[in-house]
Amino acid sequence: MSVIEVQRPEWLRRKERGSTSVIRLMVGIALGLGRPAARLFLPVICAYFLLFSLDSRRASARYLARALGRASTLLDVFRHYHAFASCVLDRVFFLKNRTGEFDLRIHGEEIMTDILASGSGCILLGAHMGSFEVLRASGRKHPNLRVNMVMYEENAQKVSAVLNAVAPELAKDVISLGRPDSLITIQRCLEDGHFVGMLVDRSLTNERQTVHSFLGAPASFSVNPFRMLSILQKPVVLAIGLYRGGRRYDIHFERFADLGDIPRRLEPEVLHGLIGRYVARLEHYCRIAPYNWFNFYDIWR
Repeated sequence: MSVIEVQRPEWLRRKERGSTSVIRLMVGIALGLGRPAARLFLPVICAYFLLFSLDSRRASARYLARALGRASTLLDVFRHYHAFASCVLDRVFFLKNRTGEFDLRIHGEEIMTDILASGSGCILLGAHMGSFEVLRASGRKHPNLRVNMVMYEENAQKVSAVLNAVAPELAKDVISLGRPDSLITIQRCLEDGHFVGMLVDRSLTNERQTVHSFLGAPASFSVNPFRMLSILQKPVVLAIGLYRGGRRYDIHFERFADLGDIPRRLEPEVLHGLIGRYVARLEHYCRIAPYNWFNFYDIWR
């Protein structure tokens, strides 16, 4: 397995766009006038980013060409932006536990209920695809289930600050990456029977990476999250919440590794195969819901 060292990735070098006041205004409209009224503003917001976010637009077009298997159009990029904006808007309602306004279709729910009943805790392996918030919202019907989210908080600070104000009680369920005690906090949550979500399709500064074929071309994926799985020794479930348009979300849970499946000592070929399985499933979901992958930078560069 070839492992490479990388510098600070493009998604961390990008300056966050958007105004905090505009985000607050959209949240106010959503909660005051409802989702249909707030959605009327999404085309305008998407048009703005289409015009002025040139790097993201080019990256979207390149990704969509691979995922769609044809040359992408400006309309395709607009649909990509609109799906992203829809998921960001819907986070407001999921944070407020207003799931009754949505058509949530859950696939593989029995996997989660079995693990919950065992009390072992679980790692939810995800991606920047669709909505992770819908996964947390769908779990609230189980009163004894607590879902923590591992995330890099320096990214999207404006959106996070506003949404944390919408549901401040959920901020304590966020585990920040890049701190000395991050792994210890994750271990403690898992030992308490929590589910811990990790989005592993992006890498942080100077993380080791390995190359896999993704949508027909070599792309780099971080090694460290998968090494963490061998340390944590908990069941691992692939969890993807796809936005399907309108009010509908399809929530998919797949068994990725049962307890004891991932050895504590990861040989290079085992690690490579583990990451390869994740990349293959990520590619599968990019094919069936291409407008749901929200990495607006060139992963193949």
